[in-house]
Order: sequence, then structure tokens, then C-alpha cells
Amino acid sequence: MSKRLQDSGFDQAAPFYDQLSRLVYGSSLQRAQKALLPFLPQQGRVLVIGGGSGWLLEQILRTGKQLDILYLDASQAMLKRAKKKFRKYSYGHYWHVEFRLGTEQQLEPQEQFDIIFTPFLLDLFPPKRLQNLMDKLDAALAPEGLWLFADFWPVQSPPPIWQRILIRGMYVFFGIISGVEAKDLPAYATHFESLGLREIYSSSFFSDMVQAKVFAHQLQNRYI
Repeated sequence: MSKRLQDSGFDQAAPFYDQLSRLVYGSSLQRAQKALLPFLPQQGRVLVIGGGSGWLLEQILRTGKQLDILYLDASQAMLKRAKKKFRKYSYGHYWHVEFRLGTEQQLEPQEQFDIIFTPFLLDLFPPKRLQNLMDKLDAALAPEGLWLFADFWPVQSPPPIWQRILIRGMYVFFGIISGVEAKDLPAYATHFESLGLREIYSSSFFSDMVQAKVFAHQLQNRYI
């Protein structure tokens, strides 16, 4: 029997993940990700890591921009669903999409990206594992690149009790179903600051429990 791929626990959740997220959060998670699409360049290299079943990939392709996209996911079941969604766009000549099974460890040392998109990914990992992941991604981000972040990040600190209950329930559920090791939301700001990344855009959703943010190493005047 082959060894299970690291972070591949969402194979079991693949058949119902999208439906469950809409049941609990409505369209908030989708709206958070769509809020970041205007930051995609007209052309460039894009890494989508942990994009799941391919909904986000569809939205990116619909922009019609000339993008070279690496779609990287540790779940074979999620990647299969994303490939299926992509088939109806395969006629397009504006983009190139490579599907790759794995984690950040499957990135080649020389690979650089103008955009790194982490959609509801970073909340899955305990601090040390998260820092290693973010270090690896930061090394792959081009000097003037943008990090597009959409995730659970309550604006209010501490969060309202209903948000704390929902977050706790989320971790318990996916800890059992998908083997998620994290027990609570990360200190995102600390991790981004340690990499020298500065926030240049922010918007909140789902009563300020979800945030969409853009980070960069240099303040970029066109977004200020």
C-alpha cells in the first residue's frame, strides 16, 4: 500500500465540501475569493495552492487573462474534480494550466510566481508547519509579486462567541474527517510580518469572520 500523501485528508471531504461550505457560509467564501480577482495581472504566472475542487480556477479562467497557472493540491480527489471543471475551458488559448498533485514540497526551487493564491488553506496548519509552508511560498513569490489571501480571520479580537463556536466546530469536524492538525486559527499577521509582507488591500465577509487580503513585499502605488 502506498504511503498517504501529506495533507491529502480532503480526499474524503471532496464529494461534499463545496455543498457544506455553502450550507454553512452561504456565498461568503466565494465572494471573498472573487474580491481578489481584480489583482490578477493581464498576463503572468500564477500559483493556486489548495484550490480544492476547481471553483476558483473557473473564476480565474473567466477573467480571460493570459495566465500560466500551476494548480497544486494535495488531494487527488479534489484535483480530479478541478480537472473535470477545466475541460470545458480547455479550448481557450489565453491561458495554460498545469495540474500538480502535492504540497509546497512539489514546487521546484527555480519556480517563481507573480501571484500566489491561498484560498482557505492557511487555517489548516499548526504554527510550525504553517511557517514552513509560508517560507516556501514566499521563496517562490517574485520580488514584485502579490500574495492573494482568503481565509477565516475574524476582524474582532476576541471574536464574538458565535464565531468562536463555529470555528471550534469547524476544527473538530475537519480534524475527524480530514485529519486537520490545527486546533485554532493561526496568528496570520505574525507570520506575514515575519516574511516582510505588507497588506495593501483588505475586505471582510460573513459578519467580519472571513477576510480577503493582498500582501506584497513592496507597496505598489497602483493599488494604494
